[in-house]
Amino acid sequence: MLSRLEDHLAELTASLEVRTVYTDLDGTLLGRGGSLFAGPEGITREPASAVAALAEAGIDLVLVSGRTRDQVRDAARIVGATAFIPEVGGLIVYREGSAERVIRPPGVTRGSGTAYQAIERSGAAGFLLDAYPHRLEPHAPWAFLERECSVLLRGFVDLQEARMRLGAGGYGWLDLLDNGIIPEGAARFPSLDVTEMHAYHLLPRGVSKGAAVALDRERRGLDKANCIAVGDSPSDVDMAEHVGAMFLVANAEAVTREVSPPANVYVTARPNGLGFADAVLPFVSNRASRG
Repeated sequence: MLSRLEDHLAELTASLEVRTVYTDLDGTLLGRGGSLFAGPEGITREPASAVAALAEAGIDLVLVSGRTRDQVRDAARIVGATAFIPEVGGLIVYREGSAERVIRPPGVTRGSGTAYQAIERSGAAGFLLDAYPHRLEPHAPWAFLERECSVLLRGFVDLQEARMRLGAGGYGWLDLLDNGIIPEGAARFPSLDVTEMHAYHLLPRGVSKGAAVALDRERRGLDKANCIAVGDSPSDVDMAEHVGAMFLVANAEAVTREVSPPANVYVTARPNGLGFADAVLPFVSNRASRG
């Protein structure tokens, strides 16, 4: 059972001096329809106010998402993020004025060209689609945007079984990561015979949100106690071991069924951007009180 944020807030704010917040986008900072202002009961300003409060306190915001570089770039500009990590950890992009500096984590490429091209050449995506008829398909239209590191799929499979099949099929250099539930997905995509819809990323083994956060921390000289992360999916939990505390928003119900979160993972009482606000604002106040 996950620990509740409110039960541990005093000890967390006392032990962590937060300088960077890593956050997932869809399902976490953003609510239904990918909106910063979508709350469970209508329009809310709280997530946007929390983002502004981070900026005012001098706390860096880093977006960590399964979206492509172009997609996350636009979101980063809007919320003033100092850096962003697209495609589930495949790239780290530092914003330097109107320019960008791109870091590719070790293992993200294989052979010539991009990791995405290597996966396409290998036939691994087709192998999985054949292995799971009516259970997996490309996550169109987003799967067909220009991608650099991962192949994007949707459906519902046993993740460990799928990984074993990849290995047995000669694709052990690849991994399949669960980037969370697609709300009302089973109803929206009737071509699949599943009761629940997830977004999956097929990408080189060892590439993950957690590995990218670890590399970013190393490059910027940050201790774990200087960082927290917020998310809603199994792939977000990969960040937990590399930060002082990890917060899952209340709508992250799928996580506990698929992974065993570390002890430094806490759940907020509210979902989406409201949960994001609950997770970060105490550390904003704490930074202000410390001067």
